[in-house]
Amino acid sequence: MLESKKKPNPVDIHVGSRVRLRRTMLGLSQEKLGEALGITFQQIQKYEKGSNRIGASRLQRISEVLNVPVSFLFEDAPGGVAQPSGFEETGSDYVVDFLSTPEGLQLNRAFVRVRDPKVRRRIIDLVRSLGEDSEPVE
Repeated sequence: MLESKKKPNPVDIHVGSRVRLRRTMLGLSQEKLGEALGITFQQIQKYEKGSNRIGASRLQRISEVLNVPVSFLFEDAPGGVAQPSGFEETGSDYVVDFLSTPEGLQLNRAFVRVRDPKVRRRIIDLVRSLGEDSEPVE
C-alpha cells in the first residue's frame, strides 16, 4: 500500500505566506512570533509553509501580534472574492515576492520612514526612471 502525502490546501499556503510577509515586514523572527503565541518556531515554520492549518483562535492571536486585521491574512486568497488591495497595478503575488527579498524589505522599511509626501513622490519617480533605463535581465 502506497502512503500518499497530503498536499497543503492552497488557502493554508496563502495565509502562511501572508503571515511570513507581515512577520518579515516587522523584522520579527519566527522564534519571537512563536514566543508571543506560546508555540515553537518550528510550528511557525509549518504555518508559514501551509503544512499545518492555523485554527481560528490562533489566527486571531497572530493578527493581534502582527498588528493587522485577520482579513489581511486572507487578502487575494485563491478561490476568494476579489477585494481591492491597492496593488492592482502589479498584482499581490509580485508584491509578496518583492517584499520577501532583502532589498525589497529594506526599501520598504526606508520608504515608510520618509514622511514628506513630495519626497516620497520624487523617490517613486526616481525608481520608475531607473527601471525604464535598465535593460531587461534574462
